[in-house]
Amino acid sequence: MLIKFDDYPIHQTAEPLSYAFTSERNFYARYWYNGYDFNGEFYIGIAFAAYPNREVMDGAVSIVRKDGTQESFRASRRLRGDRTELYAGPMRHEIVEPMRTVRVVVEKNDTGFECDLTFHANTIAHEEPADHMKQGVRTVAQMKRFTQFGKWEGWIVVGGKRQEISAETTYGTKDRSWGWRWTGEPERGISRDQPEQFFWLWAPLHWQDRCTHWGQHEYADGKRWKEFAQVFKTHPIRTDFDPLVESDVAEAICGAHRLKFAKGSRRVSHAEIDMLHKDGRKETFVLEPLLRYHMIGTGYNHPEWGHGFYKGEEAHTLERWNINDLDINAPRHLHMQQVVRARNGDKVGVGVLEQYITGPHERYGMKGFLDPL
Repeated sequence: MLIKFDDYPIHQTAEPLSYAFTSERNFYARYWYNGYDFNGEFYIGIAFAAYPNREVMDGAVSIVRKDGTQESFRASRRLRGDRTELYAGPMRHEIVEPMRTVRVVVEKNDTGFECDLTFHANTIAHEEPADHMKQGVRTVAQMKRFTQFGKWEGWIVVGGKRQEISAETTYGTKDRSWGWRWTGEPERGISRDQPEQFFWLWAPLHWQDRCTHWGQHEYADGKRWKEFAQVFKTHPIRTDFDPLVESDVAEAICGAHRLKFAKGSRRVSHAEIDMLHKDGRKETFVLEPLLRYHMIGTGYNHPEWGHGFYKGEEAHTLERWNINDLDINAPRHLHMQQVVRARNGDKVGVGVLEQYITGPHERYGMKGFLDPL
């Protein structure tokens, strides 16, 4: 099956671009974004992805507010080959200018959820180290991603309530990834592709004159299998800068972390993370949570609307809950991001701390798969 981009010299195999290079069922390509108010009044999560070997394209927009209400719109359609047509039901993902501007629209529909949101990059797009995860002798994840910081503007309407989004006060991150990992309906049998132990921390932070990027995966003994840290130069949005100039990013070393947890849970209530620079300097970022967002809102660990679930030719839905009513220790709720106030000496910033912590971790006294502290 040919698509219009087959006219470009960009093929990686001797097949048209509509054919994936692998028959791996969990092969995917995803856009993921967050957006949040400087004072933590709201947080928006957005996901949009293609799963060629599952014949699925799906997306979600979810917003949580200071009062704890979280509303999640989801859409899905059958994918018939051309992955460049980025829509699912009333939801569209428009690449206005590659690696600069993206527009996410949910047209008026029967759920009462609508939005028109535009992401303006204010840093370059930076390639991260690859993820390569094994479970025993089996490879369960192999993927690549790039990260970019930016600001949001637009609006969301849900239940007749309109939320204005201003680029003056709404910050965010773009996470573009592809490869394969656990997606779709859970596997059957003894060996499943979901990892048995996971300790992931990610902290993209906006400061007045730069952005900092810090993340790491650890095994139960604290040994890291992936880590990264960078400092990004920022640019005013809508200005002419090259989004691929790597000299805008200074590599650093992902240092230590010191975490405190909310009593009776694995939710981080206070964090200190270190960034080590090549000139010998050490910076410590102190992170205080302002607002919690559960990643189930954009499909992570959702039992019915998980990533890549086949929902038929076309489907969309709206789901509502209050985060204060959730069982925070339930497996589906352990993956979360929190809007954080960031401090570095007298400097103040904003960002998120993402965490996904399951299974044992010796340093913090976690022994079972889900046992709270």
